[in-house]
Amino acid sequence: MSGPVEKHVDNAATHAIARAPDGLAGGGGPDDGTARWRAIFLSDIHLGTAGCKADFLLDFLRENESDRLYLVGDIVDGWRLKRGWYWPQAHNDVVQKVLRKARKGTDVIYVPGNHDEALRDYLDHHFGGILVTGEAVHVAADGRRYLVIHGDAFDGVVRYARWLAFLGDHAYAFALWTNEWFNRARRVLGLPYWSLSAWLKHKVKNAVKYIVDFEEAVAAEARRRGFDGVVCGHIHKAEIRDIGGIVYMNDGDWVESCTALVEDRDGTFRVIEWARARGLDMLAAPVGAAR
Repeated sequence: MSGPVEKHVDNAATHAIARAPDGLAGGGGPDDGTARWRAIFLSDIHLGTAGCKADFLLDFLRENESDRLYLVGDIVDGWRLKRGWYWPQAHNDVVQKVLRKARKGTDVIYVPGNHDEALRDYLDHHFGGILVTGEAVHVAADGRRYLVIHGDAFDGVVRYARWLAFLGDHAYAFALWTNEWFNRARRVLGLPYWSLSAWLKHKVKNAVKYIVDFEEAVAAEARRRGFDGVVCGHIHKAEIRDIGGIVYMNDGDWVESCTALVEDRDGTFRVIEWARARGLDMLAAPVGAAR
C-alpha cells in the first residue's frame, strides 16, 4: 500500500494503520478494482441517526469484499430510534448490501453492542444468513486467536451508571451537531476538517477514567482468557497497539472517522480510514437528512 503508513510491530506480525490515498490496495482484489480481504471488522455505524455516514459506508462495502464480515456492535442505534424514527434510504441500502453479501457467501457475524442490545435476546440465531452472537473468536491467517466483542461491558459509564450513558448519548448528539457547524466555519476560513466532537468525547472519557481504563480492561480480559488479541469497538477510536503482549485492535466508527479494520491474506491487520483514502467530504449532507 503506497503513501504514509504508521506501523505497529510486535514479535510475530505487522499491524498498520493505512492512510494511503489508494485505500483499495493490498487486498488482492480482482481486475475490477475491488479489494478482497480475509476479514473485515465494522462497528459503531449507528444506522438510524443523522450522524451516520451511510453513503460512505456503502461506498466502502461496494469496493471491499471479504471471506468473513464482523459487525462489532452498535450497527443500528436502537436508543435513538426509540426517541424518534429516522431511516433514510441509504440506511436501508446498507442493510440490504450486508444481506446481499451474506447471500453470496460471505460469513457475516453480528456481535450486538449497547445501542443495539435488543438483539442480545436472539443470540445464536440466524437472520438472513447473519449469525447473531454475544462474542466471536477470529482465528487469523497466522493462527493467532482474537476475541471479538463490542466492549460496552468494559465501559464504566455503561456498566455502572446506565443513566449517565443515556445522558452522554444526548450530549454526544449535540456535540456532533456542533461539530458540523464548527467545521463549516473552518472551511470558510480555509482550514481543514477537525473533529471537535471526537476531541470533546476524548476529554469526557478521560474524566471518567477513574471508573475504568477501557483499553486496558479489554486487553486484560483477552489475556485472562488466553487470547492473543482482541477486536472491539464502542469508543469510536480506531487503534492497533500492543498492551502487555496483547494485540488490542479497535475498528473505530462510521460517524466521525469512517474506519474499518481489515485482515490481509497473510494475517496483517490494518485500519483503513475510508473517508480520507477516498477524499470524501465529511461535511457532506447525509441523504435524507433534515436541514
